[in-house]
Amino acid sequence: MNGVEEEFIAKFLSELREDNAAVFIGAGLSKAAGFVDWRGLLAPIATPLGLDVEKESDLVGLAQFHLNTNAGNRNQLNQLLIDQFTDLPAPTENHRLLARLPIRSYWTTNYDRLIEQALKDSGKRVDAKYTIEQLSLTVRGRDAVVYKMHGDIEHPDKAVLTKDDYERYAGTHAPFVTALTGDLVERTFLFLGFSFTDPNLDYVLARIRSRFERNQRQHFCIVKTRSKLPNESEADFAYAKTRQDLVAQDLLRFNIKTIAVEEYGDVTELLRTVANRFRQRTVFISGSAADYGPWGQQDTENFLRRLAAALIDRDCRITSGFGLGIGSAVVTGAVEQIYSSSQRTIDSHLLLRPFPAGIQDQAERTRVFERYRAELIEQAGIAIFLMGNKQQSGDVVPADGMRVEFDLARKAGLHCLPIGASGWISTDFWNEMMSDIKVALPGHNDDFYALFKRLGQQVDNPLELIEPILQIIDILRKE
Repeated sequence: MNGVEEEFIAKFLSELREDNAAVFIGAGLSKAAGFVDWRGLLAPIATPLGLDVEKESDLVGLAQFHLNTNAGNRNQLNQLLIDQFTDLPAPTENHRLLARLPIRSYWTTNYDRLIEQALKDSGKRVDAKYTIEQLSLTVRGRDAVVYKMHGDIEHPDKAVLTKDDYERYAGTHAPFVTALTGDLVERTFLFLGFSFTDPNLDYVLARIRSRFERNQRQHFCIVKTRSKLPNESEADFAYAKTRQDLVAQDLLRFNIKTIAVEEYGDVTELLRTVANRFRQRTVFISGSAADYGPWGQQDTENFLRRLAAALIDRDCRITSGFGLGIGSAVVTGAVEQIYSSSQRTIDSHLLLRPFPAGIQDQAERTRVFERYRAELIEQAGIAIFLMGNKQQSGDVVPADGMRVEFDLARKAGLHCLPIGASGWISTDFWNEMMSDIKVALPGHNDDFYALFKRLGQQVDNPLELIEPILQIIDILRKE
């Protein structure tokens, strides 16, 4: 990562944590999924007009030319939209990464439904708005709002496409202009797949710049550096490259900083880095104890309270299923530390999902528990496993639910830290990872592996384990 990329990641992560981030998605993101871009969409109408779509830079004007020659009838344009955007391909990895982030506000000029599908696939409830009337309505329990400022494939006749549509937009779609203006003032945007040739966005950005001058909020856009096209002359390539650089410089007027990448895959890597680093802030704690072993209940609970407090002090977010004999001490330590500062809140630092033990039907119980565990684990980047036993028919046995959580966590790519010294099934997890530690936790040096080894070594006082746990987490969170 270079300095510009690191600056973006740090800033955007901060805005994500404060619930101030937003995304603006352009046609470039959908093209990677198999949809046509504007040039591809309008190619069928260019030839009858005697024009070459590859030579046209004003594609809005091209759509208007078609409308003019058909006496204002846009039936063919509507049919083009239906033909090209009705079938829904699978969302790209970029869509899926964006959907997993805690972003509430998504803006797009696209007519397709890729980002909505990606959000739904991530278990989120979507409130899509592509008509004026929808702006005044709210989907109950929504997790994200998708503002489709140019319309949706469901209503191709209302899609913003021609020069007439764009010229009238400030009047016909004034509530969208107001909503976008508010978001751009209050949130930090990431622009993806966007060429900044849209006059509606230009209008909004110009209004904000006029009002706030040198106090505009910082935004970012990621663009692929112009590469030489097949059969393109060196002069034309140099011209295109110069123009791209000048556009990036011009965006600074609106406080939009450009992150240039060499390949489209680099966009995915940047988004994946943001997603991974955001997840590393959340620590999943899995544990259960009907028998506290040689540590005893008092020392175990004291250890958990101190560990939870230390995690909160590092601005971590703790998520847990409130395991038997473990959950209460975690909550106590976390809440005490959260309330020690007026700058912290329960919602931003602690997520508890006690398992619904009252479900009698075994099949339904299994189904619900699986979903519960998956939703808890997918939010985290680090997982701590402690002890792991339960009462069954009068005997103390290993907690099979923790085995499920451990396997899910490893499959989801979490960094797993079983405290082998605590005994029971956590010792099994630690042994499994130690048997091939460089595969279980790849890419680290011997000092890191020595810290991990300490998690399985017996100690008289469990408090001795807090420091190596925190050192490991500090290292993981910097990756």
